Amino acid sequence: MGNRLITVASFRDLPQALLAKGALDSTGIPCFLANENIVRLDWLLASAVGGIRLQVPEADAAKALEILNDGIPAVFFSEKGELYEQPQCPSCDSLNISYLDRNRWVTFLSWLMLSIPLPFPKELRWVCQKCGYKWEAEEPAA
Repeated sequence: MGNRLITVASFRDLPQALLAKGALDSTGIPCFLANENIVRLDWLLASAVGGIRLQVPEADAAKALEILNDGIPAVFFSEKGELYEQPQCPSCDSLNISYLDRNRWVTFLSWLMLSIPLPFPKELRWVCQKCGYKWEAEEPAA
């Protein structure tokens, strides 16, 4: 009975399911995506089939849930082996932040409407997804 699969998470979108599967794969926990092909064929069926279900062996369910609920690491090693410290929100210290570059959208819209991309000055900022705080950012290294 140790081969019984347990659903530890359910996803509406395939990219989220693949990220979660990758997190478990990287730790050596065997996992499977149920309904993945149905949702790939027609994503409107995701709700009808219960979403894309991430399943693991029953023995690994507790460890898989712990990994999936860990959140964003504060520090980690890059592919080059360098230590990378995740930026934090100055207001609430959350690690759940994103980087906005408004120049891309304005340039894209000008290209779409005028058939030529117009350069606009960059407005670089970080946005906290937890508290909504926005702050200016230095241009990220390419």
